[in-house]
Amino acid sequence: MTTDPLDWPSITARGFPFPDGVPPALIADGLSDLLVDADPEVRDARAYTALARWAREGHLDGVLERLGDTAAERFTHSEVQARTFAPLVLRCVLDRAGAVPGLVPEAAARRWYAGFAAWYPSERDTRGWDDSLGWLHAVAHGADAAAAFARRLPEERTGLLELCARRFTAPHTDYRYEQLEDARLARAITGILLAPGLTAQQAAGWLSLVTDALEGGGPGPVPPWAFNTFATLQALHLHLTRGLAEGGVPPHAVHVADRVAAVLRLPCGWLA
Repeated sequence: MTTDPLDWPSITARGFPFPDGVPPALIADGLSDLLVDADPEVRDARAYTALARWAREGHLDGVLERLGDTAAERFTHSEVQARTFAPLVLRCVLDRAGAVPGLVPEAAARRWYAGFAAWYPSERDTRGWDDSLGWLHAVAHGADAAAAFARRLPEERTGLLELCARRFTAPHTDYRYEQLEDARLARAITGILLAPGLTAQQAAGWLSLVTDALEGGGPGPVPPWAFNTFATLQALHLHLTRGLAEGGVPPHAVHVADRVAAVLRLPCGWLA
């Protein structure tokens, strides 16, 4: 563990000014240590808030790869809050790298993507909120990271769409989305679809994973994973119809929305 040289109560009270005179590597390691803390005040309100701001402002440009490597290692961490905050760190790093090309080598982004792709659909603790740990949000945080990876590694867009589908159709859950996870997934998928170059088949092909997962469903109570699937598809249909405030409507929105509506007729056969 790193000895943290920062006066966090003072930094927080003053609105997170960047601490001059402290080596960025030491700051990066201190932030990484705090981002596994079980106390949400330490992990989220302090460390993550500082990281997001300082990365966006360019103060951490020299240590982005260091931060990303540490975060990617956390996907196999024994504590849930460490795993679920790792994609948030990667999103911050990738977004900054996208704003200033050359800061992060593609090889590093690919390393992180491999770890993320192995973790995202397999994470079993998908609770949005815990009364002791605060925000966990594996699904929502992972969706944010998926959109960031699509911007940095556009050739992985179809794989990322499939990754999102595998996440919300994962059967190993007893948690129903109740903290707007469906909306965060819908935003991420819409953002991935916004980038030019995808064919109509590529834009909608991932939905075959959804229909395969739902095949064989019958009467009886809706299992949590199916509830999550239908909730995400409903949110996605709205996003495809309205578009995003930044980016608008994806090129193949009508085609994808029609495919989504076809799946939604399974539970809602009254749809026109």
